[in-house]
Amino acid sequence: MSHIVVVKENGLGRYQQEIIVGDRHRLIADEPVESGGDDMGPAPFDFLMAGLGACTSMTLRMYAERKEWPLEAVSVTLRFDKVADESGHKADRIERVIALAGNLTPEQRQRLLEIADKCPTHRVLQAPLRIDSRLAE
Repeated sequence: MSHIVVVKENGLGRYQQEIIVGDRHRLIADEPVESGGDDMGPAPFDFLMAGLGACTSMTLRMYAERKEWPLEAVSVTLRFDKVADESGHKADRIERVIALAGNLTPEQRQRLLEIADKCPTHRVLQAPLRIDSRLAE
């Protein structure tokens, strides 16, 4: 399964980008003012976290529906930052906090937390990922 996304400068701001997803969706990305942008759209890391959050929520919804569990609502809050390990080396970290509403048992809640790590976007971010770059002809 291939997904095509085209990102190009839109000429409206220093860093503004038009994002074209397939032939159905158009989005704007930008950098915040403090980074030299105009803050006319989410920054790239915002899109990364939004993708993970949306995938997590959708995966939990699908799983709960399949199991016929009483999941009323899902909310996923994400935070990206750099953290230092014991030796002082910095590493990227995404903290994901999942709020589940509904009359779920503790076991169901725990299982949904485990299922969150199985969303396709989470798996891509956790697995070795190869990015092949080349110049267009």
